[in-house]
Amino acid sequence: MSTPAARAAGVSLILMAAAAAFSYGYVHGGLVTKGDPGATFGSLTAAPLLFRAEILAWTLIMVCDIVAAWGLYKVLKPVQPGLSLLGAWLRLSYTAVLGAAVSNLVVVSLLTGSSTWPFPGFTEGLLETETMLFLRAFEAVWSVGLIIFGGHLLIVGVLALRAGNVPKIVSILLLLAGVGYIVIHVCRTLWPEAEGLVKGLEWVFMLPMTAGELGFGIWLLFRVPSPRVRGEAAS
Repeated sequence: MSTPAARAAGVSLILMAAAAAFSYGYVHGGLVTKGDPGATFGSLTAAPLLFRAEILAWTLIMVCDIVAAWGLYKVLKPVQPGLSLLGAWLRLSYTAVLGAAVSNLVVVSLLTGSSTWPFPGFTEGLLETETMLFLRAFEAVWSVGLIIFGGHLLIVGVLALRAGNVPKIVSILLLLAGVGYIVIHVCRTLWPEAEGLVKGLEWVFMLPMTAGELGFGIWLLFRVPSPRVRGEAAS
């Protein structure tokens, strides 16, 4: 039986994975056509409720991020309090950046959620351009936030390795995921034209970025998190 903090963190991590699959994988991926403002605008105006559901799912993700930051801090605090606190603050900082990114989606919803032009003087072509601009702003701001998130995962991975009771494969996946997020999104932020390189890196780090936090969340639900620094019992 796990502790309340471990259960809260575990449920949050699993719920976030499901919400992200729906919001970004299913809705965003299905409605947004990169490089085609007309097709994207048409898809969004045809499914305004679905797009609002995406925004609601992002809101759920942010709430879960806050709970996860608290839960992981409590679980990993016995290993090294200062480093655990830094990890929690990095996750909260990422959540704030994600909130700023999602605000762009709210603007997109306002631009596309009505059958009549929302503002006088807006032509259909201008609305399409504005919509794509705010969608790109969402991606760009979120990408910067994911660099911070990668730093959080590196800290969690290090603490998990030092805890001694977390499966080593989970700790390694968390570390690889942290490296992956940082490398991919630094490249995406500094060299947006190198999309081929970014796609290749995403394939390389796909497994740890998908399974790292999810595996840790599942473990937290079924294991009592009693972290201890390796060698502590012998001292």
